[in-house]
Parts: sequence; C-alpha cells; structure tokens
Amino acid sequence: MHFFYGQDSLSIFQWIIRAVFSFFFLLLSTKIMGQRSISQLRLLDFIMAISIGNIIAHPLSDQHLSMKGAMVTISALVFLYLILIVLSLKWSPFTKFIDPPPFTLIKDGAIYYKGLRKARIPLDILLSELRKKQIEDPQKVALALWEPDGTISFFLKAEYNALTPKDLNINIPSFKHPITLIKDGQVDMNHLKKIGKDEDWLKKQIKTEYSVELSQILLATIDTNNQLTVFLYY
Repeated sequence: MHFFYGQDSLSIFQWIIRAVFSFFFLLLSTKIMGQRSISQLRLLDFIMAISIGNIIAHPLSDQHLSMKGAMVTISALVFLYLILIVLSLKWSPFTKFIDPPPFTLIKDGAIYYKGLRKARIPLDILLSELRKKQIEDPQKVALALWEPDGTISFFLKAEYNALTPKDLNINIPSFKHPITLIKDGQVDMNHLKKIGKDEDWLKKQIKTEYSVELSQILLATIDTNNQLTVFLYY
C-alpha cells in the first residue's frame, strides 16, 4: 500500500497501481451517482465532473500527494451530490434553480431573439441545430425549446410532420426486438432455449441459408417470424 501515500518518489509499477486504483475508485463513485452523471451533463453533474477530475488528477501526477485526501474528498462530494439530487426531487425552488424550465427559441415559425440571448447562443448555432435535424426552414417549426441540459427540442408544425401508418389507418404488427443467437462467434444458449431451439438446429439453419461456420459470424439474430439474419466478419 506504499503507492497510496505521498512519497519522495514512486516506481513505475507504483504509478501504474495508483492509476488502476484511481480508475476503479472513480468507476465505483460514478456507479453510485447513477446513470444521470454520464448522460447529458446538467449543472450538478458538470460541477461534479470538473471537481472529481481535478481532485483525482493531482495524486496521479504528483508522487508527494497521498491518495487518501483525494479519495476522502471525492467520497464527500459524491455524498453531497446524492443529497442534492434527493433535495432537487423534494424541493421545487431548488429544482428550478439547478434545472430551470426550458424556454422558447422558436414559436410558430418565429425566432425569439430574447430566447437566444438568454441561452447565450448565436443564431448560427440555432441554424446548425436545425440542419442536424434536417429542418431547412425555421418557419416549419411549431416550437423549439432550450432544455436545461443544453440541448434543443424541435417540434414541427402539423403539416410538416411525416405521415404514420396510424394516420393512414393501416394496421401493422407491433415491434418486437430480434433475439441475438450468436455474438462474436459465440452461441447464446439461453436465447436458443427461449425460442425452443438447440445448437444443432442453429448450425443446420446457418449451413443451409448462409454456408458459413459459426466462427465466421459476428452477429446472428432471429425475429418473430423465425427469420434468421447473419452478419459476417469483414
């Protein structure tokens, strides 16, 4: 455990152990904080990311610093983060402070300059986001909102929305995700049992339809119609 404490010098092995130890400590800390911390960063998440990154970087680059202080500090911040998340769920004034409601950038085809100024983004950024959504004309937008996580939500006017089967009164089967039978050349026996098949059946189907070996298959899936789809290594 000498790598854990501040020293005049560390060996290459001790530096490596310190880095690996820090990595798994951060992994555990992030797991405790939850998926939110690795999605689109909001105010609390951004502060945590900056703070933790800065704290853990020092003992990883300075052998005179003990890891104990960094780990205690990060643990305290994670605990504080969890408290603030719970507080944001329970106390609406605090929620509005850290996650303010979205505000309008475009409404009924008209661009709200006050909204752009409030979001502190130039017009070029708004136009760029429109292009990313394949919207060539702001006048087609019924509503565009600046979200707390820094993204923009666009809602097209009704006349520009794509028709759906429901609009045309067409009944189509509900979507069901295909079942993975082979991944990276390995057969998933649990999924095979789920559909009432065995490995011999699978090998026979692959030989008949694709004339390949299991080791050549990157991915194989089967749908509700028992249609086998195979993706080979290329």
